[in-house]
Amino acid sequence: MSLRPTTLVRALPARSFSSSARAQLPGRITRRITRDRNPNRGVSPVSRKAHADKPMLAEKYGLPKPVSADKLTKVETDPNHGLWGFFRNHRNALSTPDQEFSHGRSWAVEELRGKSWEDLHKLWWACVRERNIIATQFQEHQRMQPGYGDHELQDRDNVVKATMRGIKHALTERYYAWEEARELSKHDPEIDLSGQGPLYSPKSSFEDAPEVEKPAPAAEQKA
Repeated sequence: MSLRPTTLVRALPARSFSSSARAQLPGRITRRITRDRNPNRGVSPVSRKAHADKPMLAEKYGLPKPVSADKLTKVETDPNHGLWGFFRNHRNALSTPDQEFSHGRSWAVEELRGKSWEDLHKLWWACVRERNIIATQFQEHQRMQPGYGDHELQDRDNVVKATMRGIKHALTERYYAWEEARELSKHDPEIDLSGQGPLYSPKSSFEDAPEVEKPAPAAEQKA
């Protein structure tokens, strides 16, 4: 049986416990310094000059206090202001999904071909105004994050864009038809594009009509 060596522990001198304040030593600073004693504080590293002769403290300028809504000055707006054109008739920042979904279909090209130039012009700018309203509501949805209405707005925007594409298609067809008619009019003696006389001078149907040879009788053809 082996014996393990015992560990010798050195006893520390006992100290008496005291709850009295620590005795202040001569020359010892016990007060906490809160003042900045840096002489270069506030001196610009470029001009080597102080920004101000007096220290700039935030306490000099008091914090702003909120004003209640009852004391705010009421802002009067013109009910017929042009900026109201970027909103619906109810003039609300957001519309309900039912209001956004209550719209018709887009105009077909076949329907737009029969419209006059004035009607197409009015319809085009009505679509531009509608797209401005939709863009405004998109911004309001991003700002307020209501969680609804994005699908309805996108569907309505697609309908308006389809109508505008149809207007462009109808006007492009009219442009090519006009160009073809202008080329044909250069070879038509009844049309004068010089601008010095009447544009269209129709001639009589019997004037300068070519003689048509009559077919021979059947008996003469057999002989």
